[in-house]
Amino acid sequence: MKKFSTIAAILVGSLPFASSSAFAVSGEATIAQAQVVARSSKCAFLPDAPDKHVVVSGDTLWGISSKFLQNPWCWPQVWGMNKEEIRNPHWIYPGQIVYFDRANQRLRLGNVSGNGVVGGVPTVKLSPRSRVEGLGANAIPAIPASAIEPFLVHPMIVEVNTLERTPRIVAAPESKVNMGQGEKTYVRGDLDGGTSFQVFRPGVPLKDPDNGNIIGYEAAFVGTVKLAREPDDDNDVYTFNVVNSKLEMSVGDRLLPVTPTPILSYVPHPPEDEIRARVVSVYGGVSVAGQNQIITINRGKEHGLDLGTVLSLQRYGEVITDRTDGNRKVKLPDEQYGHVFIFRLFDNISYGLVMQVTDFVKVGDVARSPQ
Repeated sequence: MKKFSTIAAILVGSLPFASSSAFAVSGEATIAQAQVVARSSKCAFLPDAPDKHVVVSGDTLWGISSKFLQNPWCWPQVWGMNKEEIRNPHWIYPGQIVYFDRANQRLRLGNVSGNGVVGGVPTVKLSPRSRVEGLGANAIPAIPASAIEPFLVHPMIVEVNTLERTPRIVAAPESKVNMGQGEKTYVRGDLDGGTSFQVFRPGVPLKDPDNGNIIGYEAAFVGTVKLAREPDDDNDVYTFNVVNSKLEMSVGDRLLPVTPTPILSYVPHPPEDEIRARVVSVYGGVSVAGQNQIITINRGKEHGLDLGTVLSLQRYGEVITDRTDGNRKVKLPDEQYGHVFIFRLFDNISYGLVMQVTDFVKVGDVARSPQ
């Protein structure tokens, strides 16, 4: 099969995420930069990488990247994306084709126009897409949406400083113990102008493996409530109606504002600064995690993480006694066995989806910038 080494002449300006005007200004520099990056050991293409991949429903950015690159998190480098384009990507849709431009060691996007072939190279019709079009429901996500959707809607984790500020249920009508759908409940606390809230119940404390401090709580989603009446002049209690309930609500349950579901299409990328985190917990209260399971780490927005950050997973090297050197304590090296994709952020904690592991993830393992 012929390799498409001359495809750059046809596809100039067809970056899927960056605008064509931006490419026109810095195209040559971007290509040169991509060539250098692609030759590095981190972002090398696979020796058997295909010439092209036709995007189909069910694809993910991670999966497509894995067909071409040794490290899928190198996706932004081989497209020449800058920081803003990583945060606000154009989306890729089924029917489009990702081409491997071997001459320039980069990926390009286009739509085949008919079945015509010119000089052994497919004729490509460029399809620039605006950011508004990126809202299309058919765009492919970065990672399997079904694995993370439940964690995008409900809080699941509540940090210590957030818990202290949240409004709380203080009573139910007629001295009831529990409340269900269609019933009223009484709330105290600062609503900060909100009217619709999720109700959650703090659960298992999450301890930082580095220092043992509690940095948050796993939260059980209870249901949703809507403000029905403001406090009277002689009290500071709000009246809420229970809109729906997954569990019966009780005195002491907490409220958080209902937030819109984040966009699923994050671009996988390494962190901008060096990160070294630890695995805090495996969702579900179990001790180990495997492929496509959810873990939390003890780093978040305040440490420079953003959506789509990819970290390498490493077994935390144990401290042993070196009997050949007077029983001196020595820490063994951390050993890499996979990656984690960060898909939801809090201030000091993050949710990650376990990707491509060769071993089980354990609480206390290291998650750090890819080496």
